[in-house]
Amino acid sequence: MSYTNLREFISALEQRGLLKRIKPEVSPELEISEVYDRVVKKSGPALLFEKVKGSAFPVLINAFGSMERTALALGAERIDQVAQKFEEMANLEAPEGLWEKAKLVPKIFELSKIPPKMVSKAPSQEIVMSEPDLSILPALKCWPQDGGRYITLPIVITKSPKTGIRNLGMYRMQIFDGKTTGMHWHPNKGGASHYREAKELGKRLEVAVVLGGPPALIYSSTAPVPEGIDECLFAGFLQGEPVELVKAKTVDLEAPAEAEFILEGYVEPGEERLEGAFGDHTGFYSLPEPYPVFHLTALTHRKDAIYPATVVGRPPMEDCYLAKATERIFLVFLKKLIPEIVDINLPIEGIFHNFAFVSIDKRYPGQAYRVMHALWGLGQMAFAKWIIVFDKEVNVQDISEALWRLGNNIDPERDIIFTKGPIDVLDHSVDRVGLGTKIGIDATRKWKEEGFSRQWPDEIKMSDEIKELVSRRWKDYGID
Repeated sequence: MSYTNLREFISALEQRGLLKRIKPEVSPELEISEVYDRVVKKSGPALLFEKVKGSAFPVLINAFGSMERTALALGAERIDQVAQKFEEMANLEAPEGLWEKAKLVPKIFELSKIPPKMVSKAPSQEIVMSEPDLSILPALKCWPQDGGRYITLPIVITKSPKTGIRNLGMYRMQIFDGKTTGMHWHPNKGGASHYREAKELGKRLEVAVVLGGPPALIYSSTAPVPEGIDECLFAGFLQGEPVELVKAKTVDLEAPAEAEFILEGYVEPGEERLEGAFGDHTGFYSLPEPYPVFHLTALTHRKDAIYPATVVGRPPMEDCYLAKATERIFLVFLKKLIPEIVDINLPIEGIFHNFAFVSIDKRYPGQAYRVMHALWGLGQMAFAKWIIVFDKEVNVQDISEALWRLGNNIDPERDIIFTKGPIDVLDHSVDRVGLGTKIGIDATRKWKEEGFSRQWPDEIKMSDEIKELVSRRWKDYGID
């Protein structure tokens, strides 16, 4: 089960009763955001606003706003099925005998189908605007203090000026006028890296901005895919078939053939403009800051294009479900790098970089601290402000249990460490943007080898015999 474009996904959601069409005209300035916020907070359906004031295009929002819909977008019924697919691939071993080699053939065949495929004609280029103008887009003003309207669900495509390696990322874009937007890429992102390379070389950086396309590709642009691995390849693996690409009209880049809109253009090295404020996923406004400027050179779209959008703010929001999918999928790779990890929970309330609850199979003194530092050295885990490590039997997905263990298992002076490092640039609590303090907490049971001289108490548990007896006699007690 996979979807090559947004409309196939919409159809699947509608058939399952997971999408609601909104018939009355709505405004893209604040009204759509307020409707969406009420719906997503109640775990409601995807919304398709069919009539948007000032635009000919309908708006799709909340398409990924549940674990069920996010799993469907990635071609599965449940996210753990997606994670299992990666686990099977990660656990492939070099075959020795003929039978083992034969069993590997289907996997190799599956992989051979997923590299991106070039096509000469594409739905995303059915309409080529003679005078490209961003005002045709029903872009949203999400919150009252926002600096303007924003493109909130773009797939931003760039190539390294030095290596030619492609990167896909998702960065908000404030619309300044019909031909320019901000390009809000953070220093650690792939697009920002390509921009720095272009500045070093004194070259203009070409950019293609995609709206819509295969749902798996939209997700892949948000995922922490290792540097050098093509997100189009990653999406192809998720959906089990290649992502079709078409040559852009005015820039030397390829874009998804099944997209709804493609914005082509460039970023000029050194040119920056004040961008923001913006109601961000932290639940607070990010303040105006200078960011590069995107210049539009072409705009193509489907004849009946649908504009995909999202709104971020105080969780839970749609982005939380995409992040939870990443947590489950990339746990597979995390375990390969740090084998003692049993599970990890990046709570929605911690907006995925404030808190990390980790359970480990503890085998030697001080192992909890090794895990903390190992995690801080891995990609976006570097931004984790609190890492709390528990024993393997602790269900870190149960916040109530984790907090109970945390309160009981630590002596603050002994079990808490502080360290300096990079912090998410949206964190408003630190004195310097992007740099701050992190906390590591060892909430595992303490061993004699770690200097603990007392006896660690047993946890209260009822005997299995009595539990079985009470279960058997439950109806006799007359308790509903």
